[in-house]
Amino acid sequence: MKSVVNPYLSGDFKTSQNSFLLQPISSEELHANKVSRNFWCNVKGKGEWSATGVSSSQQAKVFTREEEEVTLRAGVLWHSIHRVSKDMGLSSSILSFVPMDHQVEIMKVDIQNISNEEITFTATAAIPLYCRSADNIRDHRHVTSLLHRIKTTGNSIIVNPTLTFDERGHKKNELLYYVSGSTGEGECPKGFFPCVEKYIGEGGSFERPEAIIREKEPVGEGIFLDGYEAMGGIQFEPCTLKPGEEKSFIIRMGIATKESVIEEVGLAYSTVKDVMNALEQAKEHWEKKQNVYYETGDADFNQFMYWVSVQPILRRIYGCSFLPHHDYGKGGRGWRDLWQDCLALLIMNPNGVRKMLIDNFAGVRMDGTNATIIGEQQGEFIADRNNITRVWMDHGVWPLITTNFYIEQTGDIDILLEENTYFYDKQVVRGEEIDTTFTSDRKPCLIDKENHIYRGSILEHLLVQHLTAYYDVGEHNHMRLRGADWNDALDMADQKGESVAFTAAYAGNLITLAKLIQVLEDQKGMKEIKIVKELGSLLQEETQIYDDVTKKKECLHNYCYTCKQEVSGDFIILSSEALARDLTKKAEWIKEHIKKNEWITVGNHSWFNGYYDNHGRRVEGEFEKGNRMMLTSQVFTIMSDTATKEQVEAIIKAADEYLYEEKVGGYRLNTNFYEVKDDLGRMFGFAYGHKENGAVFSHMAVMYANALYKRGYAKEGYKVIHALYQQVNNFEVSRIYPGIPEYFNEEGRGMYHYLTGAASWLMLTVITEMFGVKGSKGNLVFEPKLLKQQFNSKNNASLTMNFANRNLRVTYQNVNEKEYGDYQIMRVLLNGEDIMVTSHKGRIDRKVIEGLEADRYHEIVVLLE
Repeated sequence: MKSVVNPYLSGDFKTSQNSFLLQPISSEELHANKVSRNFWCNVKGKGEWSATGVSSSQQAKVFTREEEEVTLRAGVLWHSIHRVSKDMGLSSSILSFVPMDHQVEIMKVDIQNISNEEITFTATAAIPLYCRSADNIRDHRHVTSLLHRIKTTGNSIIVNPTLTFDERGHKKNELLYYVSGSTGEGECPKGFFPCVEKYIGEGGSFERPEAIIREKEPVGEGIFLDGYEAMGGIQFEPCTLKPGEEKSFIIRMGIATKESVIEEVGLAYSTVKDVMNALEQAKEHWEKKQNVYYETGDADFNQFMYWVSVQPILRRIYGCSFLPHHDYGKGGRGWRDLWQDCLALLIMNPNGVRKMLIDNFAGVRMDGTNATIIGEQQGEFIADRNNITRVWMDHGVWPLITTNFYIEQTGDIDILLEENTYFYDKQVVRGEEIDTTFTSDRKPCLIDKENHIYRGSILEHLLVQHLTAYYDVGEHNHMRLRGADWNDALDMADQKGESVAFTAAYAGNLITLAKLIQVLEDQKGMKEIKIVKELGSLLQEETQIYDDVTKKKECLHNYCYTCKQEVSGDFIILSSEALARDLTKKAEWIKEHIKKNEWITVGNHSWFNGYYDNHGRRVEGEFEKGNRMMLTSQVFTIMSDTATKEQVEAIIKAADEYLYEEKVGGYRLNTNFYEVKDDLGRMFGFAYGHKENGAVFSHMAVMYANALYKRGYAKEGYKVIHALYQQVNNFEVSRIYPGIPEYFNEEGRGMYHYLTGAASWLMLTVITEMFGVKGSKGNLVFEPKLLKQQFNSKNNASLTMNFANRNLRVTYQNVNEKEYGDYQIMRVLLNGEDIMVTSHKGRIDRKVIEGLEADRYHEIVVLLE
């Protein structure tokens, strides 16, 4: 159930792209469209009043002294708006939430008499119903209304379209869309307005409907109406309130497959008591999901991080669409989202993550690319919704980052030995060719020469992704940019474009892979690794090939042809030591190549160039219209250890000079290039300071903080996070609820809120780097990088979280008020008892954690001196 409300109760309601109860809403339609969840009161002797503020007369008073007093209160996935009208002598309080047990949105409307005399009014809920696919918002809007079959029952208006009319074709519709109502005591409504045309009248509108203005009589139950736009108009019997008295009404909006479900929902939420019980159940549910708590010396920061921790939950529900700003097509999550969301899941709710990770590898092709659309079921993948051949060169990076984090948190190195299939479709040779023999009725899995579905280890999948990327280079011997990297808007350099930034990221990953192979040998005694025969051609012992772009391309091309339609199914056995050595050599060559060729010095500042455009030209450095610098280029050279200590410090100075702007939230994604650079990406067509073109893009800013913390630059990393948090906290400028947005625009306003991978990375950075609470091969270690100013008045800082399925509260005590770099861990206490003493960092073995009781919180105190 994906529902959205704003302070006027505008916003849509859907279960999928093809099943919207309310009309799909984009950011502009929030103010341009008059559709909302309205609730009218016709007050005897005074006229009509909207309890949500959505009437033409009330809208005319906005920005004037006559504007009504409004208060919004919200918690995790519930919303309440309180409105006061002194003219009418009434106030309204409207609670909105989705309960846990049914696909329904609840509105509880409380109308109170705030005057000194009796008031009589008639209440009418007025919710325009859409009841179809989002595809029909423009295409066949009227025609699809002809499919509507509308009827009224004792307490509901039910719409049952005869057919679906969208990209899936004309099929019999199986869904019922409805709005139901009752008083707070469970009484049925007086009648209904089931048709938009009759409700608003000729020349009327949703802000001034004829049925309300002229107090028209509603129809009763048992009415059938075919072929019109549906209206969820529900009118109640007139009500008289004495001074201070209150009357409650309950509105239920939902989607069901049969009428018995609608009746069940009506019984479940028919009274105020039912609704409030359901609200408490929902609050308890989301509170359990949200099991990470932060305590520093800044209470606002603690609450900010609480809301950030909600965001990964929302993204798993909504994907990258279905909120007003997130108009990313037709819903769902992409490949990158799938892996990054798991980072937060590993912290908050690690149960089931192992199988999820294994299943996700089914999206990898044997040529190292992957399916880009996630199916409805876990482990189900689609090549691309529009059958467009597209390769994002960074996609191979994220699975290893997440898998390695899982191994560190759990110690489960065996996951690398689990097996899964490879994705297969008509896109072959890394998207360069189409397999004309492919048929859509074939199962999307790679087969071997015996026509059996081929399965390889997770380690093999990771090797495939990284080795193919290593050989897929451009003329400067960096990995080709292809369709784009992490920055999807760098999408116009697929021929000669190169991403130095993510070449560095792959180098860091190659080192990680080598270390994991060494762990397999050390812990499991695996001196040999089995991989599919064809992959052996990418493990070249001849290091001279590293410098030869032509030979690299030939090597990759030959490999892709050996597995174009199938693989042999034969295996080769490699020495673990030799394989780790080969990966390390490749990584070190990349790092040296970048340092030798991409380090830029302009005046007193130096940084890395991160890209080449479609003319093969370097993107960053000194240019006629100003110096050019991109944050992404610096993040991955720092994070991968490509940059030396001296280079990191130079990058920090350059980023502060060219990218940092406090009034818009900190570090911009890039400087102004002063051109529509159509040989690199669409981002340069955007206005500077917006989205990918020079905005403060939270995801990469947080990754910059993460990289700095990893390299020991805690003060500089904190500066990045603090700037983002301060911008959010400055509500008069940011204009968003708590949490981190995708980006801040040129005016500092938060944009594309909630559905952003920045939240997972911010949680990861604050917990594992700032607080330094993290796993190390399954053991719990403490490496705090908290600054002195982050401790509270008692010189403490705490983190509550789950580790090894145990609830832990870790408290750092900085008794001598030392700064980071000056303090060290002296004692670690678990439930009051000493665990260990070390000179640099603390560690508790996993077996000790697993031996603790599972149904209580355990206190860990880390003494810093």
